[in-house]
Amino acid sequence: MQWERKVLEKLALEAVAEQRRGRRWGIFFKLLGFGYLAVVLGLVVDWGQTEKLAEGAKFTALVNLNGVIKAKGDANAEHIISGLQAAFEDKHTAGVILRINSPGGSPVQSGIINDEMRRLRAAHPEIPLHVVVEDVCASGGYYVAAAADKIFVDKASIVGSIGVLMDGFGFTGTMEKLGVERRLLTAGESKGFLDPFSPQNEHHKDHAKQMLGEIHQQFIDVVRKGRGKRLKETPEMFSGLMWSGAKSIELGLTDGYGTVDSVAREVFKASDVRDFSVKQNFAEKFAKQFGADMAESMANVLTRFTLR
Repeated sequence: MQWERKVLEKLALEAVAEQRRGRRWGIFFKLLGFGYLAVVLGLVVDWGQTEKLAEGAKFTALVNLNGVIKAKGDANAEHIISGLQAAFEDKHTAGVILRINSPGGSPVQSGIINDEMRRLRAAHPEIPLHVVVEDVCASGGYYVAAAADKIFVDKASIVGSIGVLMDGFGFTGTMEKLGVERRLLTAGESKGFLDPFSPQNEHHKDHAKQMLGEIHQQFIDVVRKGRGKRLKETPEMFSGLMWSGAKSIELGLTDGYGTVDSVAREVFKASDVRDFSVKQNFAEKFAKQFGADMAESMANVLTRFTLR
């Protein structure tokens, strides 16, 4: 019948149109998937540098230390040390620059980097290791810098903060207002050390101050050892204060003005700069950040112990 034939034709045409729409969407999602894969590969794969050196040519090796120095961040001891070791081991390296832009961080991570810098300098006395400070080189950042042969700054850089802090919060008053009772059970009289939900214990406070004093003295010893006779000590030098780059030169905390390019060109006589910085790939960074930052943020609410 005529009407049945028209219905069948309409259904067939709609089926063909639906198939075409499906193919178009399929192509779109495939292209989208390929684009996403390309971005991920670009982040995950370290393609390396394609630049080739002339036979026997020397270059300046660069390692960047940016941000807070912490075990689970980009500026951790493992990454910085790996970059420095690779830089020193390359036969074309004329000198190594550690570019620092950091407010500080973990005293342990900073100390590990400092120790390795001193070891590398002793193992490769023919290769100088200089620090170039950009915006800030404070506390743990300066702890690291003190191990270099020389430290170069901008006149407006911020340098210093040679001190240690431990900070946190006390919630006892808030808990009383809310009618919340703290129930803390411990085995060991000091196991609840600096618990933010309990009244401050004077014995714990004195112990914490003693511990901070010990680590502060370690910091002072590192600075004195690294800077030697260049250091012009003042009563405020190790108080935690910070100074401009210009003032830091006067105090002997740093040696002069310089940038990565100027040090490479004028000090090392090797204007070609090659970056040896170790960067986390996308998968590694996501895994670490998602897990570690959650735990760290919770820990920081309770107490923070840093060189900054």
